[in-house]
Amino acid sequence: MNATSSAAVPDPGRIVLLTTSHRVAPGLLSWPAWQALRGADRVLCADGAHPQLPYLREAGIAVDEATPTAEDLVGACAGGRTVVVVATGEGEPALTDGLARLAGSGRVRMPELELLPASYDLPGARLLDLVQVMDRIRAECPWSSERTHEGLAKYAIEEAYELVEAIEDGDREELREELGDVLLQVVFHARIAEEDPQAPFSVDDVAAGIVAKLIHRHPHVFGDATATTPEEVKEHWLRTKAVEKRRTSVTEGIPLGQPGLALAAKLASRVRTAGLDVPLPAGEGIGYELLALAVRAEAAGVDPEAALRSAARAYRDAVRAAEGVAG
Repeated sequence: MNATSSAAVPDPGRIVLLTTSHRVAPGLLSWPAWQALRGADRVLCADGAHPQLPYLREAGIAVDEATPTAEDLVGACAGGRTVVVVATGEGEPALTDGLARLAGSGRVRMPELELLPASYDLPGARLLDLVQVMDRIRAECPWSSERTHEGLAKYAIEEAYELVEAIEDGDREELREELGDVLLQVVFHARIAEEDPQAPFSVDDVAAGIVAKLIHRHPHVFGDATATTPEEVKEHWLRTKAVEKRRTSVTEGIPLGQPGLALAAKLASRVRTAGLDVPLPAGEGIGYELLALAVRAEAAGVDPEAALRSAARAYRDAVRAAEGVAG
């Protein structure tokens, strides 16, 4: 056996593609990521403004600002060296495509390639993206930059109805989309509210308010209270709500601008929950008949608004059938 055949095959080394989330504070990297960075022979990053770079350098990690080709990177790993590439927000598609082409050619002994997530998104992290997108739209879109709370109010109503329709249709894809449209209304209004000169507030203030409310109204979850049935939970909710609002009437807080059947059912629910004995007002006409029907439906646990919509859809289908329209 000659010397050439008995010589050890050179170690092709290792490439670590380090990905980070812009939704996590810079510097909060996983322990495997720090180990890879500290053990690397070289650390590269194509983006000189990458938010992680100041923290890496503060930790004593030398980072070269460079955009290597796939060939350059393979060469830098020759002899068993480890090169860590701190990926940009796009994830280095040109580099990974180039490495794939090299590997597919069969002409080059490729280094070991490892994709190492250095930070992970927490649940709800994409909401930060929505806030950032809304900030930019508000600043740069001619239409969005002029919207007011009053001008957007009708869209909130429309989107809420479209959400209800998606729920009633059982369309999961439509439900996901309509939830996004409703969420947009919340973020849009919160963004507008930031600009109010007298009483500004942000989406963080909105979120903080509802978090505090949920915790306060769920003492059986976050406190020492006990609730084992849905009815007990509702009692907790109504009791704490009454203390918060300091209302003198059960009718306070009921929006009178909502659809008539829903309004009647809500009033009946408040009356029933409070244990009041309030006879229906005497009167003639279809309005009083509808009121009585709505109260009856609420007592039976039926949403009269949803029931009427269901019947109206059946009526619509009958109309289309009479017209000879398919579907």
